Amino acid sequence: MLRISGLIKTYRTGDKALKDVTFEVKAGQVVGLIGPSGAGKSSLIRCINRLVEPDGGKILLNDLDVTGLSRGELRQARRRIGMIFQEYALVERLTVMENVLSGRLGYVSFWRSLFRQYPPEYVSNAFALLDRVGLMAHADKRADALSGGQRQRVGIARALGQNPELLLIDEPTASLDPKTSRQIMRLIVEICRERNLPAIINIHDVLLARAFVERIIGLRAGEVVFDGPPQALDHEALTRIYGEEDWAAMQKQAADDAREEDAAVLHHDDEKLERVV
Repeated sequence: MLRISGLIKTYRTGDKALKDVTFEVKAGQVVGLIGPSGAGKSSLIRCINRLVEPDGGKILLNDLDVTGLSRGELRQARRRIGMIFQEYALVERLTVMENVLSGRLGYVSFWRSLFRQYPPEYVSNAFALLDRVGLMAHADKRADALSGGQRQRVGIARALGQNPELLLIDEPTASLDPKTSRQIMRLIVEICRERNLPAIINIHDVLLARAFVERIIGLRAGEVVFDGPPQALDHEALTRIYGEEDWAAMQKQAADDAREEDAAVLHHDDEKLERVV
């Protein structure tokens, strides 16, 4: 379980990124974190693993007080927190397998990591993870030869390779097409259920969040202004999170995207029909 209590972050500019943020995430629960740009979503995720240092409050991961750790202790603790990045953060020249195995770097000696020598059980586990995310056939490909969706799957497998107690996921679908976005979200949610793994997903696509996560937290100007199930995320709540003008614009964009996707599907079906005829 993750417990966040009274979390505060103020940047040197004086901007208050987080203001007394408090919530819990139970084992196996997937939480979607939504809000406008500048709401504090990325700051919150990065405070949890202390890539950004909070100015106040507590972060407890099971029995571990993350906010009270020294730098040396923090390096060890980060093995317990898997991070999946928007831009994948893969080593492009390495193979898919080598990227997945890099999730175990915190568990091997410097010399083993330098020569990428991993124990057999780590390699077996990496193959199992690649199989789970549907990339077994691509194990020996370089990361720069993959599509965006495949790269995100490598990032998921790498994070799981840490055997984490928490997943932090930053905009996993921002660079993906709608179909691939749904596949990636479905994969994340299924894996979290299988492993009873709590996760926080920073996501800009409200409709996607509504479709896949069981709980949504809405941030606005660094404060939690909504915390509840997707079905409670009505027009009033969304206006409270985004503001009337921004939410109306998002609705229009979502409708335009849906029409474009439908048109693309119809075009694809027409091409298949022509080939048959």
